[in-house]
Formats: sequence, structure tokens, C-alpha cells
Amino acid sequence: MSDAQASASTQEPLVEDPAAPSKSALKKKAKEEEKARKAEERKRKEEEAKAAKAAADSVDVAADSYGRLPLHQSQDDTPKEPFKRLETIGSEDVGKTITFRARLANSRQQGNKMLFCEFRQSLVSIQGLLELNENKEGKPLVSKQMMKFCAAITLESLVLVEGKVTAVDKPVESTTIKNFEVHIGKMWTVIAVNPLPIQITAATQPPPAEDASEEAKQATIGLDTRLNYRVIDLRTRTNQAIFRIRSGVKHLFREYLDARGFIEFETPKLQGAMTESGASVFNVKYFERPAFLAQSPQLAKQMIVSGDFDRMYEIGPVFRAENSWGPRHMTEFTGMDIEMAIEHHYHEVVSLLEDMLIFIFHGLNKRFGQPGGEIEWVRKQWPSEPFVVPEKAVRLRFSEGIQMLREAGRDLEELEDLGTEDEKMLGRLVKERYNTDFFVLDKFPAKIRPFYTMPDPHDPRYSNSYDFFMRGQEILSGAQRVHDAELLKQQMAKVVPPIDPSIMKDYINAFEYGAPPHAGAGLGLDRIVQFFLNLPNIRLAVAFPRDPGRIEP
Repeated sequence: MSDAQASASTQEPLVEDPAAPSKSALKKKAKEEEKARKAEERKRKEEEAKAAKAAADSVDVAADSYGRLPLHQSQDDTPKEPFKRLETIGSEDVGKTITFRARLANSRQQGNKMLFCEFRQSLVSIQGLLELNENKEGKPLVSKQMMKFCAAITLESLVLVEGKVTAVDKPVESTTIKNFEVHIGKMWTVIAVNPLPIQITAATQPPPAEDASEEAKQATIGLDTRLNYRVIDLRTRTNQAIFRIRSGVKHLFREYLDARGFIEFETPKLQGAMTESGASVFNVKYFERPAFLAQSPQLAKQMIVSGDFDRMYEIGPVFRAENSWGPRHMTEFTGMDIEMAIEHHYHEVVSLLEDMLIFIFHGLNKRFGQPGGEIEWVRKQWPSEPFVVPEKAVRLRFSEGIQMLREAGRDLEELEDLGTEDEKMLGRLVKERYNTDFFVLDKFPAKIRPFYTMPDPHDPRYSNSYDFFMRGQEILSGAQRVHDAELLKQQMAKVVPPIDPSIMKDYINAFEYGAPPHAGAGLGLDRIVQFFLNLPNIRLAVAFPRDPGRIEP
């Protein structure tokens, strides 16, 4: 045997290292590594996809169609078409693109692809529809970003909208425009607002019924809250209607009188002398001497007639320092006054005033009483029976009114003034007998009328004076005036305490210089509106009322 063979024969046989991994372990490890690699590859692809999507999303296809407009400072004076008024939308606008500015009264998102909006201009509202559309040709591009922005606009913000007028198959119940809607293509906020302290929908709710739950009563917005946030409250359709009707009263008043030769004047509201008495006058400091806020234009309007303006009228503020909190009293109200020279009898003025008010009532019903009109809007919140207007005014003597009340069980003195409840009862009695909410009482007792009232020549206990009533409440007071200076001085001496003519020398001089026989009246605009609409409180008929407890806003 060779040395090599001997060496080989003496070597030990080969064995596996117990510490080395097995083939199965190596195979398993290889699978796990492959799995991890694939997971990493998937993660990389997902991140790339997300990045690609984010990049795509960052390209807002509607970026120029929405957003917040810069502050309006009249930067651009280039002539442009006026914005569309919603009340002018008609069938001829279907298919046309319009631009309008309005309040966002309501919005409701339906899924992620549709947003319904209600746009309001004063009394008129229309539905708008915003639909997600990022790539369809022939339609406005609306992106997710635009949808999100528009859905987040707070209610009552002012918005500028561009969209296409479209006819609807089914009438829209929630808006005043029923047969059309606007498909929104562009929408910007002009003025964005924070959430409001009172909501318009709550402010338009009718008063709760007497048997309503406490929860329902507490949810009702009270008068003080309304007045504290009056700017918001004025936006309700009820108030939009009330103040259009109020404006209509003034317009009809002017229209009637202008057609009959009357001239409008403005009399001073700062006066050096009191008009009637010191009990209800506001004192003011006029530089270094005392002055008063006018209780009425009475003295000035008589002086104007003495200046040969035979027929004059005025619409202006009147101030009464009366600590009254009643539902028909305020410390500042709007008076509508007339004064005119008479020829034969003061009933010339009474007849003119009767016909004028009937003209106003019929005019209000004609202009605001159509279906869906302002009167209907008011009655939705403040239910009432229509104001019954006679063709010819019912005119009663004061003594006849006393007799009707006595027959109804009221214990009244013949020459005493009527209280509020007496007036209301008389209104009901007149309504039952004559079927009218409007009537006149003539020949009031002399002792309850101002010193400048002409006495009745046939019975000095009475006077040539009159009051007009709506729903049993006084809205006008008037009389023939004393136009003779000596008689006027005598009347002033009878007042308790007597009035010194020297403190009203300019007024007295107007009659010393010669004044024609004349008569007139003062009407309360606020009361006319209140009682025509049968509002529960006169403050609802005034934009910013003033009473003993309220001097703001």
C-alpha cells in the first residue's frame, strides 16, 4: 500500500455541521425575503399612486369659479351689466346664464356630488343646484374643492352667483320662485358672516298658541330680542313686507294730497316753546338757552296756512315724553299732518280725510294684497282678519258713540274722554252694526281738546273736533282751529295752568296778521300700519322704535 493510500485510509468520514441552516430553512428564508421585497414594491407603487393623485388633485379645474372676492372698494369703473333681480326671472330666461347677488338663505348637501342652495333677495328666493363635474364637456367645471368651499359658506352671507336658469319638472316648495332653478357655474362670497345670534327661520315663526308647550314658547323669539338684533330681524320676509306696506301708506298719502293741490313742508323739530303742555315734552339744551323737541308740527303748520299756503302737509318725526309702555305708544313716532283753509265748514276737511284714508286702504289692498303679496306674507306670521273698508266712511257724533257704549253696558259720563277699552268696544259695536273697521267720531267735548280747537257755535260744551279709528283704536286727531287772535288768547287763559301768550308770540302774531279759517289733523303712520295689519305691537311697524326703555339700536 502506498503512503497516499495509507493516509487516505486513516481519515475519518465527513459529517454535516449541526449549526448550519437546513435546506428547508434556507428555502423559507428566501420566500420571506421575496415576500418582503414584493411588499416593499407594493408600498412604493402605492406611494407613487398617492403622490400622482395628490398632484392631480392639486390641479383645481374650477379654481377661477369660486372663492372669496376682495373687499369692494369700487376698484373697477368699467361699465358693466347690472346684476339680475330674481323677481324678473321668467320663462324667457330659461337656458340663459345670469349673474346675481343674494343672501345664502339655506344650503343642503346631498352626498358628495350635489349641493342645493336657497338664494334670497328681499321677498324673492330661488333654488340653486351645484353639481360635481370635473371633466364633462359642455357643462361648467365644478371641482371637489369648489364643492367643499360652497358647502361651508355660512348662512346669510352675501354671495355672487353665475348660473344657468333651468325649468324644473316639479315645483320647488321651499322658494318663492317655483318653476325655475339656477344651475350654478360660479359662486363667490362677497361678504362672509359668522353664525348669527338669531336665525331668520326662527324669526319668521308665528307666535305660539296659548296651549303650546313651554319648550315651544321658549323657542319663540320675543319682541325685545327681535329689536336687539333688528338688522337681522328686518331681513325676514315678514318685515320686508311690513316696511313696503308702510312706504306704500306714505306714497298713497302724498299721491292723494298732491293731486288736490297740497304742498309738502318740513317744520322744525327744535322749538323754543311747547306746542300743547309741558307734561309730555322733551327738554333739550339749545346752546345756552332751553328748547323742546316738537310734540307736533301744530303751531308751524297753522302759521304756514297763515302765510297763504292754503293746503299743506308734512311727514315727519314727533316726540312725546310719555312714560307709556303700551302696545300702541312710543316716545318718537312718525306723524302725517295736514292743514288747509276751509270755505264754509270744517266738514270739508273731515270729508277729505275720510276719502283720503279710504283711498289709502283700497290702494294698499290693490298694491300689496294680491296672492303671494306682502299682506299675505305678514298674515303668515301675524294672522289676522282682512281690514274691512267701507265705500263711504261711517261718521258718528261723540254723543252717539257714548250712547252706543251705554246701551252695551258701559257706565260713561257724557263729556268725559274715552279710554282705550271704551274705544275698542265701540269699534266692535260699529263693526257689528255697520260692517266696517274704519269710522269717525265728530264733536268731541271741548274740555278734552287743546286750546287751539274751535268751540262748537251751537253748544260750547263741544268743539269742532274729530278722531278717526281703525279696528276701534285712534289713528287721527283733528279739528277746526281758532284763527282769531283774541279768541285764541281767551282759550289760552282757560287752560289749567293758563298759557302766557307772550311765550308764543310768533304763533299769536300769525293770527294778528290775518289767518283764514282752517282745519287739519295729525295722523300716526305707525298706528295706521299696525292696525291695518293688526300687528300685536306698534314697535313691529317701526324700523328702530323708541320707547321709555329703548333708545338703541
